[in-house]
Amino acid sequence: MSTPTSTPVALITGGSRGLGKNTALKLAERGVDILLTYRSGADEAQQVVAQVAALGRRAVALPLDVANSASFAGFAAQVKTALSEVWQRERFDYLVNNAGIGIHASFEETSEEQFDQLMNIQLKGPFFLTQKLLPLIADGGRIVNISTGLARFTLPGHAAYAAMKGGIEVLTRYQAKELGARGIAVNVVAPGAVETDFSGGLVRDNAQVNSMIASQTTLGRVGQPDDIGGAISSLLRPENRWITGQRIEVSGGMFL
Repeated sequence: MSTPTSTPVALITGGSRGLGKNTALKLAERGVDILLTYRSGADEAQQVVAQVAALGRRAVALPLDVANSASFAGFAAQVKTALSEVWQRERFDYLVNNAGIGIHASFEETSEEQFDQLMNIQLKGPFFLTQKLLPLIADGGRIVNISTGLARFTLPGHAAYAAMKGGIEVLTRYQAKELGARGIAVNVVAPGAVETDFSGGLVRDNAQVNSMIASQTTLGRVGQPDDIGGAISSLLRPENRWITGQRIEVSGGMFL
């Protein structure tokens, strides 16, 4: 069983690339061990494991498709085994529900298939995965869900995606309320536009989009992965244990 003096362990979904990878490395830099998941990029995931090891921390990569809720019981069993074999413990401390995709389509043109894909990955997946992992999360632990600035401001082409993230923001408050009896704090981080390969690298690779967003951002640029990974890592620091049920936007002040 984990104790307050043991090395914290964080489970990060989608930790093989993008914001999940950055969060894993930021947490490792401050002494947190890592369980990360990947869907298809096994080689990428092992590279992150090696980077975490180079920082002096332990890491394990496990396959997971967050769109397939039928697989969650088996995944939880794998997590339990990893905790026992690698850390000689029964529970982990931090869950970061990061895995996700982006689909750019107008409300009028969004297909039912796209809607269902986003629902399964962005809302149903985190709901039931967290539920299945609850017995493995330490009392006094933390959960961080990931939303988007698009749940506050509105840009055409993101109706379904933003609707799912709006659901995540409401879910976060309910989780905070219901899990508070176990001392588990639950918050949601809402990134603004970030230069990653998300949505095909739209913000990173399209100079016109990048410039437009920068012009509408108070701090005068688009986000970098370090901005988001650093914020999530900071939120999980022991001194922030009294923050729960909150939406924290990390957007540099987009569309204020």
